[in-house]
Amino acid sequence: MSELSAGYLPELTAGRLLGSWQLDIPALLLVVALGGLYGWGVARVRGRGVPWPFARLAAFVVLGLGTIVAATMSGLAVYDHELFWPAAVQNVALDLLAPLGLALGDPLRLAVEALPEGGAGRVRRVMTGRLVRTLTFPLVSTAVVLATELTVYFTPYFATALRVGWLHELMYLHLLAAGCLFVLPVLTREQALPAWCTHPVRAALVFLDGIVDALPGLVVMTHGTLIAGAWYLHHAPPWSPDVHHDQQIGGGAMLGIAELAALPFLLAILAQWVRAERDRAAELDRRLDAELTPAASEFERGPAPELVRPWWETEKSEVAARMRRQGHDAGQADPYGDL
Repeated sequence: MSELSAGYLPELTAGRLLGSWQLDIPALLLVVALGGLYGWGVARVRGRGVPWPFARLAAFVVLGLGTIVAATMSGLAVYDHELFWPAAVQNVALDLLAPLGLALGDPLRLAVEALPEGGAGRVRRVMTGRLVRTLTFPLVSTAVVLATELTVYFTPYFATALRVGWLHELMYLHLLAAGCLFVLPVLTREQALPAWCTHPVRAALVFLDGIVDALPGLVVMTHGTLIAGAWYLHHAPPWSPDVHHDQQIGGGAMLGIAELAALPFLLAILAQWVRAERDRAAELDRRLDAELTPAASEFERGPAPELVRPWWETEKSEVAARMRRQGHDAGQADPYGDL
């Protein structure tokens, strides 16, 4: 009771982590906007008789939007000003998990199929524009993600965001946008990457990105200086672990989530690779069938092909002439009979 009267939250337990919620208006508006646009696109596509897989819808809503809600409004958000590790889990979830869920929903492809021809053309032009192509270039987007995470924790950015509400919301959006710059182009079926980014190359890039994403968690976990130390030393409740230990827990959580997110990301690329190879084989079969069918029809309609004549009937040589004479004298008997 004395802790509550002093302004501290009750001790964080698994039950309170799952059962504590707070409203975040900017995050809620973003989720409603993204969900509404995606739902409109699915309804429009299905209204034209084109199926849209339920798995994509579920990934977008549950893993994508659900992660945004959990990161910004669950117990993680309730306790992120008292403990470092909930804030670390928040940030890595917005940077890695939420973009993965949104990308698995294939929103760029949905926009192209749902919009009229003019709108679809504008989407493609934006995707292939110089600025977008530069920001989504694999090495550039990976560097942006790494720079964003390091900037959050090793500059005054994070400590200031804990004090200033609007900057905290901007940090959420910054992390989400940085993650989407890498994940969305890699997973989309629209050609948003250079032509050399084939599926094997994308798989290698995802593997490399998994290593890069693990670096911030490793650095945070082993860093000797406290991150936003003045804030957490002042606001740490009596029941909280040592602030250094709290930071180690946060870094370990970041490292674990980064490695776990890399696995479904890589599996999604491999599944796309297998599907693309299957579609390419089916297209090749269709082209071969289209080319062979007219030839077969012409063969059936035309005269019977001329039988292949023996070489001695066509070759101009003394031996061939002798064999032709022998065949004629023998009444077309087997010319090999006298040999």
